Amino acid sequence: MRLSRDKINKLAHVVTDELVVHDEVEFVEDRNTIRLEIVKILNEEMKKEEGLDQEARRKIESQKKTVPEGSLEWDILYRKYYAEELKKL
Repeated sequence: MRLSRDKINKLAHVVTDELVVHDEVEFVEDRNTIRLEIVKILNEEMKKEEGLDQEARRKIESQKKTVPEGSLEWDILYRKYYAEELKKL
């Protein structure tokens, strides 16, 4: 799933705000620095997810038999290959 820049920023704000309300969490940096690090982490994770998606799609396309996207067989293969790639991480 792709997230827009605005959604990633919103999510980073929500996470930062949630961390602030917990007494167990102590900030050694200012809130904006923490928020920016959360944005960076989210972007890195989204890139990993995109790579998994591309690799799963590449494996489906490399099948001898053409499997149309959206078919039940395609969905099963996609989940299988995606899970395989996820295990590699």
